[in-house]
Amino acid sequence: MALVNEHFLKLPGSYLFSDIAKKVNTFRITHPKQEVIRLGIGDVTRPLPPACIEAMHKAVDEMANGKTFRGYGPEQGYDFLIEAIIKHDYAPRGIHFSPTEVFVNDGAKSDTGNIGDILRHDNSVGVTDPIYPVYIDSNVMCGRAGVLEEDGKWSNVTYMPCTAENNFVPEIPDKRIDIVYLCYPNNPTGTTLTKPQLKKWVDYALANDTLILFDAAYEAFIQEKDVPHSIYEIKGAKKCAIEFRSFSKTAGFTGVRCGYTVVPKELTAATLTGDRIALNRLWNRRQCTKFNGTSYITQRAAEAIYTPEGKRQIKENIDYYMNNARTMKEGLEAAGLKVYGGVNAPYIWLKTPNGVGSWRFFEQMLYEANVVGTPGVGFGPSGEGYIRLTAFGNHEDCTEAMKRIRKWLM
Repeated sequence: MALVNEHFLKLPGSYLFSDIAKKVNTFRITHPKQEVIRLGIGDVTRPLPPACIEAMHKAVDEMANGKTFRGYGPEQGYDFLIEAIIKHDYAPRGIHFSPTEVFVNDGAKSDTGNIGDILRHDNSVGVTDPIYPVYIDSNVMCGRAGVLEEDGKWSNVTYMPCTAENNFVPEIPDKRIDIVYLCYPNNPTGTTLTKPQLKKWVDYALANDTLILFDAAYEAFIQEKDVPHSIYEIKGAKKCAIEFRSFSKTAGFTGVRCGYTVVPKELTAATLTGDRIALNRLWNRRQCTKFNGTSYITQRAAEAIYTPEGKRQIKENIDYYMNNARTMKEGLEAAGLKVYGGVNAPYIWLKTPNGVGSWRFFEQMLYEANVVGTPGVGFGPSGEGYIRLTAFGNHEDCTEAMKRIRKWLM
């Protein structure tokens, strides 16, 4: 008989955002006249930039002509997009890569979940807590996380709490860990690390032969100068880090699907016999086997992001969302709430008042203010007592949501 991968059976019954959707749908059925404002799931609301739309139309026309039709493309991505990424995202910061170090994908979620394919199942894992659920769940699926304990933690995972008490700066572990996940600007807390703080992690990784998986999906939202946009701004990071980027939030590609992963050629990991193996080669082999590449039409749209028109349009969208974040942060603080994030990221990390639990506050806010957030505990044990709100809605909804919350609480 066929046997299942029993590690999947260790996962909670459903994905966090599926649970939220069910609760919201129940409310809408029982309260059909109430208008719900959704500030929970981080999906964008602004349309695609005109430069991307124009590029996609042109690419579709090419696909309609036998002379310019494209079939299978390179699994790693087309040269035109990879070259644009290197030229615009890294070269201005003094970071240089060869085209074979950049891998175009169908969104950062895929690669952050799949990168474990090239790493042994018994590597130790460290995560900042709270954390994006995919990092944990993908390690559960392959058996790397161990078992779920009563305190909500997985037995083989080292948790590094990020709370108000430590200013959301994770403490460097006092032991060696094989793989560490970092996400900055952070989802869900919206907080960041300065270059000196990130340098401590790179120094730790180099000293302990640790692999850092660095999710920089929200780097385009950074407003402050001392916040690094890439881990490769730190000397030595090419020897210890893989970086993930996404066009989902920056260019509104949540429904189009495109991003990229950088795997430096000088980055290696060991075999049990001590041989050093280049991870770039392994990841390339994995992608060639399991991935047929992102569509030509999508990659032409992504390339347009880097044109002068595309850059201007992207900035307009980012400014719009960050204005939402500012409006939300000010509105919540005016209601007497403690709020974090919202300065360098489109996320607001709200401390629930009077010690109310995350799920309890979520339900109170839904039923009494008709506003949807995301319970912080869904991102990990240290998220208990917090709610995540996103700034990706339209401005009118964000403003109205703050009015509702203030009226409810005051």
